[in-house]
Amino acid sequence: MRYKLLTAALAATAALQFAGQAAATDLEVTHWWTSGGEAAAVAELAKAFDATGNHWVDGAIAGSGGTARPIMISRITGGDPMGATQFNHGRQAEELVQAGLMRDLTDVATKGKWTDVVRPKSLLDGCTIDGKIYCVPVNIHSWQWLWLSNEAFEKAGVPLPKDWNEFVAAAPALEKAGIIPLAVGGQAWQSSGAFDVLLAAVGGTDTFLKVYKDKDAKFAAGPEVAKVFKAADDARKMAKNTNVQDWNQATNLVITGKAAGQIMG
Repeated sequence: MRYKLLTAALAATAALQFAGQAAATDLEVTHWWTSGGEAAAVAELAKAFDATGNHWVDGAIAGSGGTARPIMISRITGGDPMGATQFNHGRQAEELVQAGLMRDLTDVATKGKWTDVVRPKSLLDGCTIDGKIYCVPVNIHSWQWLWLSNEAFEKAGVPLPKDWNEFVAAAPALEKAGIIPLAVGGQAWQSSGAFDVLLAAVGGTDTFLKVYKDKDAKFAAGPEVAKVFKAADDARKMAKNTNVQDWNQATNLVITGKAAGQIMG
């Protein structure tokens, strides 16, 4: 499961700790939530922050996290940090914490009783390093979903698939009906994310853990993972006519019945 997290940079020290006091704070918040629905959600966060008497300065960066994260890291490490920034927890975030560049939010979390509020508890665990809390979990992106268009399958005259193999088998009929079997945008993270889903769905939990947790190179070169690469090749062929870049554009193809399915959180 991938968690998208809003984390506080060093420049947020006064802004976050003293928000709501007499002197209003202009807080620059950088993020890559720029699609229509994402921007609307961010606007609600900004509205709530502004209601405290402070001012949310929106620092949206167009494109995916792959585009935004290097910009964010460059500013933080270069001495020009934003007040707060969206970030996925993981190695990059840990390195910023270890370098002393991220704000310790433990006092804020204790005052807000985050341990009682945040559920599941594992979300807050992902923000905790050496017993200290460094980020606020605001969004969960769980990849393991295949969204299907009833309209597309009805038009092609084939039943909705119950598993991946049935979906692949339906592809020729979908293509004959002028429908893209699988919508995958041109951003690299969409392809890599879809592969991870296939690793879990086709290979199974044990396969996923042996590859990513145990890093078992011998197992990764074996027949179980070969089945996953076969599934990924099928997905590539099914998605070849997508011809859009952003994830929400691919989603729209499914919504409008122009594509039969999309792997997305």
